[in-house]
Amino acid sequence: MGREFASALARWCHLPDMPARPELVAICDRFDSLPADLGRWYTENFPSIHQATSDYKELLGNPEVEAVYCAVPHHLHQEFYCAALEAGKHLMGEKPFGIDQPANRAILEALQKHPELQVRCSSEFPFFPAVQRIGDMIEREAFGRVLEVNCGFLHSSDLDPLKPINWKRQVEFNGEYGCMGDLGMHVCHVPFRAGWRLRNVRAILSKIVMERPDGKGGVAPCRTWDNATLFCEAECGAGGAVFPLTMKTQRMAPGAKNTWYLEIYGTKASARFSTRNPRRLELLEYRGGEQSWQQVDMGQETAFKTITGSIFEFGFSDAILQMWAGFVYELATGQRRKTFAGCVTPEETALTHGLLTAALESHRRSQTVSFE
Repeated sequence: MGREFASALARWCHLPDMPARPELVAICDRFDSLPADLGRWYTENFPSIHQATSDYKELLGNPEVEAVYCAVPHHLHQEFYCAALEAGKHLMGEKPFGIDQPANRAILEALQKHPELQVRCSSEFPFFPAVQRIGDMIEREAFGRVLEVNCGFLHSSDLDPLKPINWKRQVEFNGEYGCMGDLGMHVCHVPFRAGWRLRNVRAILSKIVMERPDGKGGVAPCRTWDNATLFCEAECGAGGAVFPLTMKTQRMAPGAKNTWYLEIYGTKASARFSTRNPRRLELLEYRGGEQSWQQVDMGQETAFKTITGSIFEFGFSDAILQMWAGFVYELATGQRRKTFAGCVTPEETALTHGLLTAALESHRRSQTVSFE
């Protein structure tokens, strides 16, 4: 993800109307653990880099650095994010923004001491043009009364039981949330940005592959959840209509390589989108009489204007660029361009942790659990 971020900066000329342009001046990693050509990739492609260090404290002490993108395993979030805030750096963090709820609360408490800083969490899928249009529909209440919402993020990379274990399958690094911590923020982004309040959750969690090769000739236990399905009772606005909201985060979803999807069904309109068909937005507008789904081909109809013609396809790298445009635009202007053109806020990460913590309790008790 570090290279994806750097590549987005290299493509900044695609955004002709931005109020600011970011510059990559420093990088930090354990270079002794990286492929030899990876460090060179950064320095050869970005001559603006003046510092390459393996000590994050050295980077945070660099006065040239104004904002930090921090992509580290979950168990390091609290230490690194709080250190960045104490150093006075704006921050883009990775999900789940703390390995657990106490870590998330500690990060938000550190932020309260530095209200002048902009702090956001990475989540790029809502920047797909189809989802931006769905967001506009939510804002103008085009769905009418919401009847049902389904959303999820599905992988199939772990279907191979011989795939060597990595840190995301080890609870001490990934956390007890398992797949929910790794994928859940992406799924929660739109519902929480829409202002839908979740009343409760009934979670069904699955550990499917119990051990994997350890890369050293032996095997290691897999102690994190592979798949999770969350059945929630949601409320549309204060005192509004109640509807079912289903969220799925799965590392073992046959046929899904990297599929994010959103479905909203309402009394006046319904919409469906999946990255499996990234151009296709399915819409149903109901005014009485016969119902008919229509398929709309979306192009570069983006929140932040690009030089790319509107008829051309949009992809993952474009979503990364749009997400960073949202971060930089808000940092430069002090406001979002529009509601769904902003990155995940610290408050939304806290809502996500509340949901995921309740989901763990729900599974342990095999009961529906209420939460705030």
